[in-house]
Amino acid sequence: MDLYLKKFLTRIKHKTIRKELQLLFLNRLSRLLHNGYTLIEALEVIKWDKNLERPSTIIMEALKNGATLDQAFEKARFNTIVTSYLFFVQANGDVQATIEKCINMFEQRIQYLQKFQQVARYPIILLFIFSILLYFIKQSVLPSFLDLFQSNPETSSTVYLSMVVIDFLSSFVMVLFVLILIGGGLWQINKQKLSIEKQIKVYRSIPIYRKYKQIQTSFLFATHFSSLLKTGIPIKEILTIMSQQPKLPILSHYSTLMTAELQKGLQLSSLLSQLQLLEKQIAMIFQKNADINALEKDLSVYAELITEDLHRKIMKVITYIQPAFFLLLAGFIIFIYITLMWPMFQLIKTI
Repeated sequence: MDLYLKKFLTRIKHKTIRKELQLLFLNRLSRLLHNGYTLIEALEVIKWDKNLERPSTIIMEALKNGATLDQAFEKARFNTIVTSYLFFVQANGDVQATIEKCINMFEQRIQYLQKFQQVARYPIILLFIFSILLYFIKQSVLPSFLDLFQSNPETSSTVYLSMVVIDFLSSFVMVLFVLILIGGGLWQINKQKLSIEKQIKVYRSIPIYRKYKQIQTSFLFATHFSSLLKTGIPIKEILTIMSQQPKLPILSHYSTLMTAELQKGLQLSSLLSQLQLLEKQIAMIFQKNADINALEKDLSVYAELITEDLHRKIMKVITYIQPAFFLLLAGFIIFIYITLMWPMFQLIKTI
């Protein structure tokens, strides 16, 4: 009992902060830094808010004990998106600019989640009600029809076919749901056991997610590479820094490959065009620009453009979810209506 209680209390203690509180914390920290506060002073001010006192205290203690900024935020249970951005503060030294970029990315992620929840709420409720109705029809109405129309073989076969179709659809949806749950669980468990090359092959095998992963990886590469170029760090050292960060394994793997390419005296553009989770535009930018300032500028602009493009595509997909579901549900309703009324019409014909 004591062991269980200890585990329960530990779980509460290490509970991840709500995304909205994380965003509030980052916005306040950015505002205070912009107004001239040092990092520690800003954290002291943030502690005035009781909701943010615990993460602020954890971060301050971690920093005073020698932890890096990303490690301190990780101890405070901030999202991986936040800690992966803050990792690069060690190299670029610009806390405020890095936090502002992190806020933009994290805010968009929360916006997508909230929009999806709003769009999916009513379809899920309707699906639940429709499932109950379908179960009632399958268990009570159709068997009664089958008994009633046994004297008419044609009508009886129609009712029986309807029952078979409903059984198939119910089983298919249930099996699909279970497979998704099991597949997602197994992926989360075994993901770390797979090499990064095998992980990339898995991502490439999923049609829609493959494109999203390609855009996301390209954005992260362009953003972090351009921010480090601003500091005057050589390209080879930038790639070494990016290869050492632990939160973005694909970016780390690609950076390692690029470092090896440079050590061989080869051009990066030839390798970049072969990396399948990076868009071809990245290779074209590197091939076009020999000047560091122009390269930094083009990568920064590219990151902004790809952010807008990704935002537009995600919002477009989300807005299609509700109409598509309603069309599918309308088709099922029409099918049930025909299932119930068609035997009646066939019976009337025999009278």
